[in-house]
Amino acid sequence: MKLYRVGKVKKVFEVDDSTFEFHFTNNISVFDKIIPTEIPHKGEVLCRTSAYWFKLLEQHGIRSDFIKLTGKDRMLVKRVNVISDYSKLNNKTTNYLIPLEFICRHYNAGSLNDRVKEGKVTVEQLGFPKGHQLKYGEKLPRPFLEATTKLEETDRNLTDEEAVRISGLTEMEYKEVFDTIAKIDSLIAERAKKAGLVHVDGKKEFAYDEHRNLMIVDTFGTLDEDRWWDLAEYEKGNCVELSKEMVRQHYRETGYHEALYKARKSGAPEPDIPALPDDVRDKVSKLYIDMYERMTGEKF
Repeated sequence: MKLYRVGKVKKVFEVDDSTFEFHFTNNISVFDKIIPTEIPHKGEVLCRTSAYWFKLLEQHGIRSDFIKLTGKDRMLVKRVNVISDYSKLNNKTTNYLIPLEFICRHYNAGSLNDRVKEGKVTVEQLGFPKGHQLKYGEKLPRPFLEATTKLEETDRNLTDEEAVRISGLTEMEYKEVFDTIAKIDSLIAERAKKAGLVHVDGKKEFAYDEHRNLMIVDTFGTLDEDRWWDLAEYEKGNCVELSKEMVRQHYRETGYHEALYKARKSGAPEPDIPALPDDVRDKVSKLYIDMYERMTGEKF
């Protein structure tokens, strides 16, 4: 096999003209930075969790690129073209990765809460009446759907019009993506409730196959792509993070997050992200394993 691409948390190998193999690493990234600390067993958890969801989707007639597991941290997937030149994409292009990340939020949390405070997102956009005093953790009246860039150096939020324009999608196809996300998130929410979890939000990636049939690709429903809270604690009014958000919170508490975004805003050199302390690393590793067992109902 030939190495095709190295991402933040996985390596992609060419198997043949129609197949890739994903190798999931123990890397973890936040704020578009790879942390210089490996998380034991993380790659295996991501791989096996993703396979669990792909198999569930297949049972409900939702296409994906997943073929089969080839190891504890490896999976075989359909190969699609990664085309970073937006001008080469149109509604006739086939077998390509849609160059967008699609985000669906069900609760007010994380960066959404920050953007509301900054006035970048209004409560009316979220489905609330004007003047509503939004609380952290509040359930949104309707899913809040957004798209960001996927293949640019730093992800940036897009308007629906720009997302359609750069991705080679028609407006109807763009709507089909969000309709598919709604179906997937309904399945996730059902499983999450049984596991005593709240599915807060998540991001997903899609591609078109050789017949321009839509299929979900990469990974989703993991602690990397999605945010989860403990249901029992949420019902008491507490938002207990059970995802990679735990790591983001660490860097917020240490002041790194503030320093990084101050540098980005001013155009100054970005500070290197520090390694995680050993106790935080071990806590994160345990969380990934515990959550795999809760979500899938399987022993790790």
